[in-house]
Amino acid sequence: QVQLVESGGGLVQAGGSLRLSCAASGRTFSSYVMGWFRQAPGKEREFVAAISRRGTTYYPDSVKGRFTISRDNAKNTAYLQMNSLKPEDTAVYYCAASKVATWTMTVSAYEYWGQGTQVTVSS
Repeated sequence: QVQLVESGGGLVQAGGSLRLSCAASGRTFSSYVMGWFRQAPGKEREFVAAISRRGTTYYPDSVKGRFTISRDNAKNTAYLQMNSLKPEDTAVYYCAASKVATWTMTVSAYEYWGQGTQVTVSS
């Protein structure tokens, strides 16, 4: 069992930056692929980033070059650095953990989820 707690969300102007953190309980954090997703009102949950156990990262085109996912296995924490934020990045951001072999962008493949943190980008 893994419990995930996100933090770091807030209100920022377009072009600004935020760093989200995802603190995980338990001693098996390093055995999970970690992912970040977001969900805007009235929309489906959307893949934002993933990082494999070895640290390889994956992004959709919508955030590539602006967002950076990382992990610190010693601290049981994953991060999402978000730069050059746009109003369309506004959403609730969730971190998630998966036991898949390498990485995945499929929501249903992630077994554990945090409660989410709101990110609002004003124009």
